[in-house]
Amino acid sequence: MTRPLIITDCDEVLLHMVVPFRQWLDETHDVHFNMYDRHFGEALRHKDSGIVLERELVWALLVEFFDTEMHRQAPIAGAVETLGRLSRIADIVVLTNIGERHHGARVEQLASHGLELPVQWNHGGKGPPLARIAAERQPCVTLFIDDLAEHHASVATHAPDVWRLHMVGEPEIAPGVFAAVHAHARIDDWAQAERWIEARLADGPAPSPLLPHDGATA
Repeated sequence: MTRPLIITDCDEVLLHMVVPFRQWLDETHDVHFNMYDRHFGEALRHKDSGIVLERELVWALLVEFFDTEMHRQAPIAGAVETLGRLSRIADIVVLTNIGERHHGARVEQLASHGLELPVQWNHGGKGPPLARIAAERQPCVTLFIDDLAEHHASVATHAPDVWRLHMVGEPEIAPGVFAAVHAHARIDDWAQAERWIEARLADGPAPSPLLPHDGATA
C-alpha cells in the first residue's frame, strides 16, 4: 500500500510572510500594509499621502520581496517539528504559488529551516496541480493544508476525496479570517493540527459530501 500524502502550502502555514513583508515595506518603501485586507486592492498605501499603490507596483514589490528578503521569513511555531514527525508516516509535498522565478530559492529557504521537501510552484487555483500530484503518487489518502479559502474550493472541485485543513498560522491575522467553507476543519495551531491530521490519515479518503467543521473556527 502506498503511503499517505500531505500537500501543504508554505506562506502563513510553514513560514510567516505578511508580517515580514509589512515590516520591509515600512522600512524600505514608506508603504503601510493593512494586513487585514488580504486582497491587496486597498491594503498597500503610501504612508505620506494615504494613496493606494497601483496594482502593478504592488506586484513589483512582492517580486522584489521574494527576490531579496526571503531570509526574513521565519517558521510558524511548531511547523518544522510537526512535519518532521508526520514525515515518518506520510510523504509531504509543498505546493506554493510563489512562482517559477523563486522556486529554487524556496527550496533552499525551506531546507535552511530543516524542511528538505519536494516543492512545486503554481499559479492560480491549487486543485488541478494537486490532482496531478495525487495521480502521479497514488497515495492511500491525501490531505491538503492551506491558508486561503479559494484553494480549498479549488481542491474540493478537482479532488473531492482529499481531506482539507484550513490553517492560518500568522496569529496577527488569523482572528480576522473566516473559516473556509470548503475545508473539513479550521485549525491554526500545529499541535492541535497534528492530532487532527494523524486521525484523518488513519480514516482513509475523505467522504463526500463535505463534513461539518470539527476544528477551531475564526
